[in-house]
Amino acid sequence: MKTLVIVGAGPEVGQSLARKFGKNGFQIALIARNQSKLDQLVLELEQEKISATSFVADLYNKEQLEGVFTAIKERYDSIDVVEFSPTVGNYPPTPAWQVIEENALDIFNGYMISAIRTVQSVLPDMIERSEGALLFTTGLSALYPMQMMGNIGITMAGLRNYLLNLHTDLAPKGIYVGHLSLGVFIKKGTQTDPDYIADAWFDMYTKGDKAEETFPVGVTPETIVW
Repeated sequence: MKTLVIVGAGPEVGQSLARKFGKNGFQIALIARNQSKLDQLVLELEQEKISATSFVADLYNKEQLEGVFTAIKERYDSIDVVEFSPTVGNYPPTPAWQVIEENALDIFNGYMISAIRTVQSVLPDMIERSEGALLFTTGLSALYPMQMMGNIGITMAGLRNYLLNLHTDLAPKGIYVGHLSLGVFIKKGTQTDPDYIADAWFDMYTKGDKAEETFPVGVTPETIVW
């Protein structure tokens, strides 16, 4: 059975992804910093007959993040797919003219550095096996300058650059790297239900031919789905 690790697991996109992959033969490992939240997510998955376990880590803490990946590999032997979609940050979204070192570095460390640590925790094994997938979920500030996302956009644009280069580097080695940029305000039971995002991700993963896509396809800041 293949293993999916969700970094930054939560009750919306993360849980929908866990459910989608779980119903397609994956066992699930969830990483977040709140144990009670993780316990609830695991319980919901188990009620749907999906095998899931949880691991607590603060993504700002290198030793914790690397430690949980070691624990996951000890439990499941191998990691086949990683999806990265945490919610981090000790500062709110800030326009560019109010960006300072503190609110820029905070987001950079939370997203960019933890993404690099995540990749390096699983990549050597994936290269050795010549298979695996790294999936990264962001917002539209990764693709477009957005006035209120000055501090976040700096990191998201850099993360996208890193991911596209990873895609080019790793495709010949049998490893898929994908980026899905969300232009929606997520609301269950509507056209922006996270289950639709999970469907889009599973389709991208299964086909493995696109480095990136937006959800919905073709969305821009002017056409964000509310």
